[in-house]
Amino acid sequence: MTLKTELHIRNRHRGPYDFNKLIESCPELAKFVAVNQYGNESIDFTNPLAVKTLNKAILKLFYNITWDIPAPFLCPPIPGRADYIHHLADILKSTSCNNKIRVLDIGVGANCIYPLIGHREYGWSFVGTDIDPLAISIAEGIIAQNHLKEAIEIRLQPSSLHIFKNIVHDHETFDISMCNPPFHASLKEAKEGTRRKWKNLKVKTTALNFGGQSNELWCAGGETAFIGRMIEESVHVSSKWFTTLVSKESSLPAIYSALDKTHPLQVKTIDMGQGQKKSRIVAWSYQKVGLIKNTP
Repeated sequence: MTLKTELHIRNRHRGPYDFNKLIESCPELAKFVAVNQYGNESIDFTNPLAVKTLNKAILKLFYNITWDIPAPFLCPPIPGRADYIHHLADILKSTSCNNKIRVLDIGVGANCIYPLIGHREYGWSFVGTDIDPLAISIAEGIIAQNHLKEAIEIRLQPSSLHIFKNIVHDHETFDISMCNPPFHASLKEAKEGTRRKWKNLKVKTTALNFGGQSNELWCAGGETAFIGRMIEESVHVSSKWFTTLVSKESSLPAIYSALDKTHPLQVKTIDMGQGQKKSRIVAWSYQKVGLIKNTP
């Protein structure tokens, strides 16, 4: 089953940016804001520093989060990240009988975006994992700065070959897991994807405007291989739902084939979109649970 492609109805970022309010929350954004060719206030989205400063303003204004990350760590677009959280809330609405939701975020990154938004929006607690000790240190600094140590825990994954193994403790349970996997298979493929994006937008640049390091953007085999390992290990983890973002539609047949081998009771695909960027969430469960559609 495939659901409608648009920002979630509860997403705070469905409308245009109010730069007056954003600048009020983060004055340093002012120097990046100008009137574009269409007569609207905007920033130069090819400028990584401008994009990061916009994120700082959004997180402060909408979520009361003080946030910053050093280059070149991935600086994600907030509206799309918030959308993933809201779709998880719809899934959980049909399966969880209590308000103490525990979420496992695979690949939390230095930005720690999903736990920050998920806790602010729904009060969920998170365990975030990453293979990069420096990213973990930066994420833990953001958590401490915002007094969220009781709500968000970060764990180091010592092996790039495993997803849940080494992370989930014996007898530990989660309500749902989430992941934004590295979807390119190599640095060359990542750069080519960026080139195509800017070409389609008729922009002359090769910049990775959202940044990102190797383990954040690519891995051997790309997202298909990464998600395949996640599916294989998921049978050994106690969680009501497992979910992942899937960037490429061409990855879906291999993902569905991998799921067939583990025999989940339910598999759902939820389309997502922001501007010209299209992606989807694949969710699966080994329990008899339901899925709520987009509910306000």
